[in-house]
Amino acid sequence: MSIIGVRIDGRLIHGQVANLWTTKLNISRIMVVDDEVAQNDIEKSGLKLATPAGVKLSILPIEKAAQNILAGKYDSQRLLIIARKPDRLLKLVELGVPIKEINVGNMSQTSETRSITKSINVVDQDVETFNQLNEKGVHLIAQMVPSDKADDFMSLLNK
Repeated sequence: MSIIGVRIDGRLIHGQVANLWTTKLNISRIMVVDDEVAQNDIEKSGLKLATPAGVKLSILPIEKAAQNILAGKYDSQRLLIIARKPDRLLKLVELGVPIKEINVGNMSQTSETRSITKSINVVDQDVETFNQLNEKGVHLIAQMVPSDKADDFMSLLNK
């Protein structure tokens, strides 16, 4: 299986993902999984600019991402999947993509969110989605950068 890492990050590709995670995990392709982003040419251009040299980029709607992964299209590559919100990843799992672990990175604060850590903020729907992922056997961790200790995300969520 080519999936090396799966991360939730509201910023998608930025310094931490582009420099720290791709280097630490020796990533050869970043896949942004998001139906809206896949339709947004301006956002796609920004993501292309943020992608490190030598790393390929795919920006795909959820169903197309699942089809490509399950068809073995990336089997020879080291794939980092990034999604803005957990519901995108739950849908991938429901479509049969074997995701064992998700790193919950940055989820921005809004007027509707509550804080789990200083950089992870959730709404009730996110909590429900995380619980569903957990029930499906996906291990959820919170680790902002590779040098941080990986914390069990469900124990943070259920404090």
